[in-house]
Amino acid sequence: MHLENAVKTNLNPRQRTALYKKWLAAILKYASLIIGAIVVIIPVLVVFIGSFKTREEFMHSGILSLPEHFTFENYRMAFVDGQMLVGFRNTLFIFAVSIIGKLLLGTMIAYVLNRFDFKFKKGIMALYLIATLIPTITAQVATFQIINHMGLFNTIWSVIVLNLGTDVIAVYIFLQYLEGIPVSLDEAALLEGASYFQIYRKIILPLLKSPMITVLIISGVGIYNDFYNPFLYMPDPSLKVISTALFAFKGPYGTNWPVILAGVVIVILPILIVFLALQKYIYNGVSGSVK
Repeated sequence: MHLENAVKTNLNPRQRTALYKKWLAAILKYASLIIGAIVVIIPVLVVFIGSFKTREEFMHSGILSLPEHFTFENYRMAFVDGQMLVGFRNTLFIFAVSIIGKLLLGTMIAYVLNRFDFKFKKGIMALYLIATLIPTITAQVATFQIINHMGLFNTIWSVIVLNLGTDVIAVYIFLQYLEGIPVSLDEAALLEGASYFQIYRKIILPLLKSPMITVLIISGVGIYNDFYNPFLYMPDPSLKVISTALFAFKGPYGTNWPVILAGVVIVILPILIVFLALQKYIYNGVSGSVK
């Protein structure tokens, strides 16, 4: 009340109108953020709460009503009977090899394209740009034939090769960060007798820590959640990953939704923890100075 009186007393009509518009904009901004948060959080709550219910209780209770008796039997069935451990083992191997390969290949390619001038440089850059414009689904027949002729079909290396060969976005991310690293650092290292590989390993890689973690988060989530490639190229049950292991629940647990939801929670938790731990690095830039 006092604030409203102060506004009416001390401000002219134009200033009051501007202030009211500012308040309205702030209200709309926070209202949209609250609505967006609710839209994101409610499905997660439904999955989490439902995973602790019995089958009968899930079918006859509200989606957001708390279970009368919390049970972890759904998690046991999802993890043990659903062979989630095999899925996590295969997913971890694919994730580790693919991410290490993406980071090394991406930083090396970006370093060469940014620091060196050679005959076909513009052509290579154009090919990278064209690769981002072609829909992935249009090349699936040719991709499958290549993987099959390489003898990688129904092996875990088929998905790893696909992950290593399709990440053009990582190259562009590294190129953007390399623009902010002074070339004089390279020149100073060359004067000290360092080779180009030593410059890459001891100067470029440490300064690319932030974009590397950015690529780790962006590409890592895609690799972790990938369903299409493992389902198509690794049909062997012993090669299942967490996404295909979760998909297998539709058979024996087709109508047992609490078990399926427990499997979803098991799949979500690891990548959620990693994302929350590393998300701050997305906003970090490259820092460095020339002495």
